[in-house]
Amino acid sequence: MTSLEFCHELDFSKINFTERKVRITHPKTIIYGPPKSGKSYLIFDYLSNFDSKEYLYIDLNDYRNDKQEIVENLEEYVFRNKIKVIVLENYGFDFKIPFCDSVIISTSINKTLTSYKNLYLTALDFEEFLLHENKNHNITQSFNHFFKYGNLPETIKYFELHILNKLQELLKNICKDETSLEILKILLLNIDEKKSLNQLYQTLKSKIKISKDRFYEECKQLEDKNIIFFIPKFMQEKSSKKIYTYNQALFSAITHKKRLKNELTNIILLELINKYSDIFFLDYIDFYIPSKKSAYVSIPFFNSNFMQGQIKKIKKNMSEFDIKELTIITISNSEELIIDNLKVNVSPFYEWALG
Repeated sequence: MTSLEFCHELDFSKINFTERKVRITHPKTIIYGPPKSGKSYLIFDYLSNFDSKEYLYIDLNDYRNDKQEIVENLEEYVFRNKIKVIVLENYGFDFKIPFCDSVIISTSINKTLTSYKNLYLTALDFEEFLLHENKNHNITQSFNHFFKYGNLPETIKYFELHILNKLQELLKNICKDETSLEILKILLLNIDEKKSLNQLYQTLKSKIKISKDRFYEECKQLEDKNIIFFIPKFMQEKSSKKIYTYNQALFSAITHKKRLKNELTNIILLELINKYSDIFFLDYIDFYIPSKKSAYVSIPFFNSNFMQGQIKKIKKNMSEFDIKELTIITISNSEELIIDNLKVNVSPFYEWALG
């Protein structure tokens, strides 16, 4: 059996699919996003609209598939078998795509092709997580699981003891060698920290042998693949950026340390990044959205009676940047307060994310 014949026999009609907030609606779509965010299952959902003989699903990362054979015979095979949908998972944009009514491409980075629609898929936001997860019926238990073990669809089905092992396997799969892994680890250890790449490079250079060019190049690749996010300071693009990742649980996979504030701030960013493109930070303010004149501050255990000094610092920046709305996000605290006639919402993450 040839690789193309094997791929043509695949049938995804019996795969259970839980709805996401985005889905494939255009016949020619490039779906991209970080590893294990659920791109394949979005494709399976799309294929469920067709008879299995009408589509050809090719995963170019499947070792069983002979890529050269596929490239040489794909066009003739599609024509001869009257294929309506071609799926190219992990496509490298390195060979010609034959004509077909529908072509769905998955990739790790954002590439554009004429007549194709680009669809970006993140890992689960909290609302999607609740739809996928059915073990906990208490929302605080669900939040604790989300906070501790992350937002990847596949980790929900694993026992808790196995999740960290799966996350560590994922880290190894993302990285091409030990040096790449060390680069990713130093970025993850600094989530929600304001660090320049040069600072991180100097720290890593003291531990392993690595060139500056390679360090900067791999950081750029991680950013392009939406594995790492670098958030700039407002109106100071050249200053040090804050570092975040697409799944905050990767931090727990590489260290026994606990940084509740950093991890909470990371999951707040992941909710915001699906809604806004203009996200910055300010002194004493974690995230500022200029288009909405709104600000978000992460304080895991907020108590207004003990935080007057911090509130004054936040208030100063609110006045300077004409911020009209402030939300303080906590792990479990809820409160309402007024700062200079401005109502400030203090909410647990799970209430804010679902609101």
